[in-house]
Amino acid sequence: MTGICEGRVVAVTGAGRGLGRAHALAFAAEGARVVVNDLGVGLDGTPAADSPAAHVVEEIRARGGEAVAHGGDIATTEGAASLIRTALETYGSLDTLVNNAGFLRDRMLVNLDEEEWDAVVRVHLKGHFLPLKHAAAHWRAEAKAGRVPAARIVNTSSGAGLLGAVGQGNYSAAKAGVVALTLVAAAELARYGVQVNAIAPAARTRMTEQTFAASMAPPQAGFDAMAPENVSPLVVWLGSAESAGVTGRVFETEGGRITVMDGWRRGPSADRGARRTPQEAGETARKLLGEAGEPLPVYGAS
Repeated sequence: MTGICEGRVVAVTGAGRGLGRAHALAFAAEGARVVVNDLGVGLDGTPAADSPAAHVVEEIRARGGEAVAHGGDIATTEGAASLIRTALETYGSLDTLVNNAGFLRDRMLVNLDEEEWDAVVRVHLKGHFLPLKHAAAHWRAEAKAGRVPAARIVNTSSGAGLLGAVGQGNYSAAKAGVVALTLVAAAELARYGVQVNAIAPAARTRMTEQTFAASMAPPQAGFDAMAPENVSPLVVWLGSAESAGVTGRVFETEGGRITVMDGWRRGPSADRGARRTPQEAGETARKLLGEAGEPLPVYGAS
């Protein structure tokens, strides 16, 4: 290990299993003190019997690291505030926030009910916003007191948020919102010494090993491209002081591959300086579409 997070305090949400667990262990291995958040719920958001956050804390401590468990609901104001408070009261500071918590309630749109929409948008999007808000308020106060931090936020989007995924309208919309939130936060918080980036990972977790069972199965031998541990090195680097100057970016990461996403860019355009009729607008639109590249397909589309 390189120790690039030596002395830093890192809070990771949804860190009891899967990607969050891998991130927490990787940060601890690089010298960070970790606040391991997990509500301990099932894939559909219902309460589970055990405390996965406590298990991860035990793993970190068994390896000689420092960690503390946090079981609050980060999609509530009190839960998010208590996450930041736990870091400050336990370790005296907070340097990095990794927003990772989430679950699925997959349905085709015509079968998706309002509660399933609200539940997924709540945990993925609101569950990013509230911890970010409370961490940012702390860092703003530090900056105004003359202690400008080298603070980092790493948000978790998805390929579904970038391209969409059939059967995951709620999840795709929430993860697209995470990208927009990342861009706004990066612009607003730069003056306080805070960098904000997002990842769109592909890895084997409880959420993917059933939905994409065939592609997520571990190989019999060789490199396990879908292991969640493959994603964590980039997250650790983004959460470290070594990533100085990198903010407002989205990285797709899978196995040994890292891709910087370009995002929305203006393509072919036409301005006549006057209002068009609907027929003229349609003719212009078709001409411009002929000049534009074909969009990438939605995941799961035939």
